[in-house]
Amino acid sequence: MIDDPRASRPEDDRPCGFTCNLCDSRNQVPMAQLGREIASCSSCGSTVRIRSLLRMLSLELFGTNLTVPAFPCVKSLRGLGISDIPQYAPLLAGKFDYRNTFYDHAPQFDIMNPPENEFGTYDFVISSEVFEHVSPPVQPAFSNAFRLLKPNGVLLLTIPYWLGDRSLEHFPDLYEYGTAHLGGATVLVNRTREGVLQIYENLVFHLGSGAALEMRVVNEKDLMMMLASAGFYEIHLHGENYEPYGVRHAENWSLPIAARRGTFALGKESAREILDELAGLRSEVAQLKAQLQAQESAKQDAARGPWWKPK
Repeated sequence: MIDDPRASRPEDDRPCGFTCNLCDSRNQVPMAQLGREIASCSSCGSTVRIRSLLRMLSLELFGTNLTVPAFPCVKSLRGLGISDIPQYAPLLAGKFDYRNTFYDHAPQFDIMNPPENEFGTYDFVISSEVFEHVSPPVQPAFSNAFRLLKPNGVLLLTIPYWLGDRSLEHFPDLYEYGTAHLGGATVLVNRTREGVLQIYENLVFHLGSGAALEMRVVNEKDLMMMLASAGFYEIHLHGENYEPYGVRHAENWSLPIAARRGTFALGKESAREILDELAGLRSEVAQLKAQLQAQESAKQDAARGPWWKPK
């Protein structure tokens, strides 16, 4: 089942005041600054893509809009980050049983060859701007993400895609390959399974924790088909705008996607953790209320003067 609730995206220059859902800071920026990859939070530098990704996490886990600092601490929920960025990875580690991983340095994790003992162990997997960089064919990456999830787990995905007629696989015969510098430019040298030598020029690199080679540009139709072929039960394009968090999608492509292995159900242990935290918050509120009442009473007594005695 594919749900596509895309809101209209009016183009205007009016200012947008929003709360960053990563750091809780208030911001006021022109609408034109709310681009997918433009840093628009003056405090943490978050972009629309990052804020929409974490808003999607809030909706998928808790069914409502919460800033990350307001997430309940639910250590029974297990999450995996695939090259998540330092702006939010430590925040998630403080809220969940979550670990962040990387392809090229420790802690290492390869979505194309994940350890089998981790299959079926995660409530959520986050992959933001990763699948366009894995070696072809990319379908096993989607299938492995599916295998990593628990029966009711969810993949939270962002990937650059377009609405063209077909996907563009830049290096379809990639087998034994590496990059080299030739004539002042970087080229990719590949030897196919059949032993044919290939040289590719005009490479595209994306900058993140390092330069990552773009392997493909997928179109939306193929992307949905690959997720469905991996076994995902429900695929939801989170294309709606949410200006309170500064989430305004200027385009109707490359939108965040939640792909579920099955219908979500909060486990008993997770529900207990949330209720325990709620009870603790209520207790703190009650104590704060009692302190404020005591302070107010003391102020009133002082205002009446030393000659006043309570009945």
